[in-house]
Amino acid sequence: MSSLHKLLDGKGLRSVLKNYELYLFLVPAAVLTFCFAYIPIYGVQIAFKNFTPVKGIWGSPWVGFHQFLRFFRTNQFKIVVSNTFYLSIYGIIVGFPLPIALALMMNSMAAPRFKRILQTITYMPYFISIVVLVSLVNIYLSPTGLAGHISNFFGVAPQNFMANPVVFGHTYVWSGVWQGMGWGSIIYLAALSSVDPTLYEAATIDGANKWQKLIHIDLPTIAPTCTILLILSAGGVLNVGFEKAFLMQNNLNLLRSEVINTYIYKVGIQNTQYSYSAAVGLFNNLINFVILVAVNRISGKLSETSLW
Repeated sequence: MSSLHKLLDGKGLRSVLKNYELYLFLVPAAVLTFCFAYIPIYGVQIAFKNFTPVKGIWGSPWVGFHQFLRFFRTNQFKIVVSNTFYLSIYGIIVGFPLPIALALMMNSMAAPRFKRILQTITYMPYFISIVVLVSLVNIYLSPTGLAGHISNFFGVAPQNFMANPVVFGHTYVWSGVWQGMGWGSIIYLAALSSVDPTLYEAATIDGANKWQKLIHIDLPTIAPTCTILLILSAGGVLNVGFEKAFLMQNNLNLLRSEVINTYIYKVGIQNTQYSYSAAVGLFNNLINFVILVAVNRISGKLSETSLW
C-alpha cells in the first residue's frame, strides 16, 4: 500500500489528527519548499518560448524545442558539457574518498586531544569564503607568489599556472578538496560514533589489529552513509559550482574553465538571452535527474541502500 493510501486510510488519518502538533512543525518547511521549489516551475515554459519581458511569459511566442536544438548545434555545447563532466567526475573521484579516509584515521586515534586539534585544523578551511579562497590561489600560483619563489629557488622559470588551461582542473578540484575535506568527514565521524564499543572489545579479544577492525567494523558501519552521499553526488554531476569557476576564469584558461553554469550566466544575464539560458539550465537539470535515478536504481540492485 502506498503512503498516500495509508494516509487516506482511517487509521492513518486518525494518527495524523492525534499528532497534529508534530505535523504543524512541518508547515513552515512545506510552505517554503512550495514557494521556492514548486511555484518557480511555472517559469520553466520560458525554455520553450522566445521570451521577451515586454510580452511576458504568456504573450511570448511558443518555439518548442528550438532553444534546445540551438544549444546542441552551437560550438560551445561540446566544450561546456565536457568541461563540466570533467571537473565534476574528477572532483568525485578525488573528493569523495578522502573525507572517508580522514574520518577513519581520526576515529582510530588514541589521543583525544590531538584528535580535537586535527579536527579543528581540517574544519577551518571550510569557513573561508570562495572569494578569499580564489584570491589565495591566485596569489600563491602567480609568478611572483609562492609557486614563483619555489621555481626560482630550483632555477626554473616561474609560470602563471592560473593562465594554463591544463592546470585549471587540478587547481579547481584540489583547492576544493582542501577546503571541504575536513567538513565532509563530520558525517562519517557521526556514523562511526554509533559503533558499539563492545564490537571493538570482542575484536581485540579475537586478536584483530587496527586494520582488521577498520575493514570489518568501521567500513561496514559507514557503508550505507557512503552510498547515499555517493548517489547524491552523482545526482549533481553537472552542478559544478558557479562562483568558484567564474572567479577562477580568465581569457587564457577559458577553454577548460567554461562550464554550464558560467555559460548560463553569460548568455542569460549578460546577453539577456532568457529563453536560451533557461533551456540550457533545464537540460542541465534533466541530465542530473536521469543520472540520479540511474545511479539510485543501480545502487538498489547491488545493495540494500538507495534513496527510494
